[in-house]
Amino acid sequence: MSAVPAEPVETPEPAWRQRAVERSTRAAKLRAEQRVQRFLDAAQELIADKGTTDFTVQEVVERSRQSLRSFYQHFDGKHELLLALFEDALSKSAAEIRERAAAGRDPLERLKIAVDLLYASSTPRAGQQSPLFTDFAIQLLVTHPDQVATAHLPLLAYFTELVEEAVEAGQAVAAKPRRIASLIMQTAMFTAQAPAAPVGAHPSPITAEEVWAFCLGGLRGPGGPQTPVATTAIEDAPTTTRKAAPAKKAAAAAPTKRATATKRAAPAKKATATKAATTKAARPQA
Repeated sequence: MSAVPAEPVETPEPAWRQRAVERSTRAAKLRAEQRVQRFLDAAQELIADKGTTDFTVQEVVERSRQSLRSFYQHFDGKHELLLALFEDALSKSAAEIRERAAAGRDPLERLKIAVDLLYASSTPRAGQQSPLFTDFAIQLLVTHPDQVATAHLPLLAYFTELVEEAVEAGQAVAAKPRRIASLIMQTAMFTAQAPAAPVGAHPSPITAEEVWAFCLGGLRGPGGPQTPVATTAIEDAPTTTRKAAPAKKAAAAAPTKRATATKRAAPAKKATATKAATTKAARPQA
């Protein structure tokens, strides 16, 4: 008698079948990506034409020349469509910043370039509308902050990488690089979008250099490394001028000290004069 296996032996799937399924899956994925891109392009065109995100799903469907059924196969609704546009824009921005910042000689210089680029891209431009960021992104920040955080992950990953490299190179101090990277990003983005800081009667715009100087101070920390990168006007001031300031202050205080000494001497002088007058009056007249 021949031995009967305890369990049935599985016949491996033929290689031709695997190839056919993979080919079919790739083709279906490619078609789906093309349909999604047509919806995104149509929405982007509507935003550019209207100057606002106030459009309907039906308008997107008509402009893309696809069906409403196809739209809802890929998106839950208009919100998810706008979110896809927002994430796509931030992903492209992260890739561009990474490419351009690569020209920096060291981690700290690359981080400065990245901060400058992020500040510039976040600054509103006169005559240019960006409803996706000025309208949708602000609403998203209030209603779905978790989605905003997810959309910024590509940027955050790169800024975290730069902070970690700066720490390893001894150019920065950061116990929590990811958290520091998030603070740097938010400082650059929100400062660029905020109105100018009032100085007296005139508004004074906060520059990218000031933002970087502020971030650099936080990166170095108290008594941290003093790598001379993008020094500010205060740091560029001559050493002799800064050292001369205390001496100048002491010289200015000298007249005050003399005046105080004179004032203190006045009562004593007055008392001596009074005593002399009294003695003279007490003398007998000849």
